[in-house]
Amino acid sequence: MRALRWQDRCLLTLSAGSLERIALLSWGLRSLFSSRARWQGRLRYEWGVDSASLSPQDAWRTMASEEIERLLDRRMHLGRLHGRGDRWPELESTAAELAAVIHAIHRDSPGRPVIVSPFHYVSEYANIYVVDALRAALGLAELAVVSGSPREAYGRQEDILIPGLRILHTLDSDNRPALGLRLLRALKQHGAAILFSDVPPHMMQRYPMETVEVSMMGRPARLHRGVFHIGGRTNAVLLCFHLTFRHGRFGHRIFEPVELRQGNAPQQVADYIEQAYHDAYPNWILADHPSRYGFAPTK
Repeated sequence: MRALRWQDRCLLTLSAGSLERIALLSWGLRSLFSSRARWQGRLRYEWGVDSASLSPQDAWRTMASEEIERLLDRRMHLGRLHGRGDRWPELESTAAELAAVIHAIHRDSPGRPVIVSPFHYVSEYANIYVVDALRAALGLAELAVVSGSPREAYGRQEDILIPGLRILHTLDSDNRPALGLRLLRALKQHGAAILFSDVPPHMMQRYPMETVEVSMMGRPARLHRGVFHIGGRTNAVLLCFHLTFRHGRFGHRIFEPVELRQGNAPQQVADYIEQAYHDAYPNWILADHPSRYGFAPTK
């Protein structure tokens, strides 16, 4: 326990740039002794070379991306756990821009719900930091987040550490049938909610599901139908974005809002997912899932 506390104290002193450099070094050393780490990193890079035209300059960053994500997640989690009040200005800037888009939508269409969709890039905890900052920027006491992450991924329930976020867990088999209703209720109450619309269907194979056919990477693919079904019922707008992280700095890309009642909404989202894939593959958290969007079990 003493060693862990010492490591945590050191981690809390590091900047984002230092975290990135340590993660690159850590993965490099680990890959020398672990064939699993070495080949996982190599496969991530080779898939990117084949489908996203990565250059050799992207190799090290792509292969070490899982280590970078792990350290960023841990660093942000420790900051909240120890009440340091850490601020990440670049992530708060992302939240402010998202809030401005949502305010504009609500001005043009009062009462219209907005589903905000972070794509799976850089760090899950960085996405949650943006979501919590967005809640504050919108002046909401609470914001619902549909999450497929384990309840205690860091040893403590995240809804204890981030009380302003109401986590709707997709892994709760007892409450799963009511998940859509809970999300609809949250949209009606707060005018906004969070749902990760870029989750590949194969990640939800434990449960029966419905998918919708789209085209991605020049071939047929499938997206989970949930966001389009809920958005169509509520006339909601989908606002997609993803984070970037390079040379110790966070960035972001916010896509144009998607009218979820429109028949071409699934293909619009698929196009955004593909754009993010090509623009920011080294940051893609899901890069070790080779089947990506080509998997669709029969309901």
